[in-house]
Amino acid sequence: MRRRLGLIGATLVIATLLVSGCALPQRTPSDGQAEMSIWRGRLAIRIESDATTKPQAFSAGFELTGNPQTGTLTLFTPLGSTAAALLWSPQTAQMRTHGEMHDFDSLDALIKQAVGTDIPVAALFAWLAGDNRLAAGWRADLSQHAQGRITAQRTHPTPFAELRLILEK
Repeated sequence: MRRRLGLIGATLVIATLLVSGCALPQRTPSDGQAEMSIWRGRLAIRIESDATTKPQAFSAGFELTGNPQTGTLTLFTPLGSTAAALLWSPQTAQMRTHGEMHDFDSLDALIKQAVGTDIPVAALFAWLAGDNRLAAGWRADLSQHAQGRITAQRTHPTPFAELRLILEK
């Protein structure tokens, strides 16, 4: 009996270490970094077709933490499981999907792979904060920001793309 309890205890310790090894470290802003923020809700992206692409649509639940320099974006399936976790800092841009980690050369390349199109990340954080910052080729509609709704459209370069966000209150 004593041996069995020891084996169970050892198994619990190993399982705890393995699970904690998968946890993401808490990121805290260092001097000179913008304050970290968190947003949750649903996003939808629609990309129209052009001569080289076919129409695409993507939607997911999301949790966005951080700022344009350092952050995480977790995308959720309709059933609530994690579809992808994106992590970035000045040194890294990574995406974890299905237990595999993929590295990217830049945050822009990471975002394009994850959602299918370029999104102006610095402007996105500004839009979430209620600041209608300009972004080349994009036009944001913050008229329903107080109700937790943001729409942004890319008119150039083609193809046309639309981003819609519904934030949890």
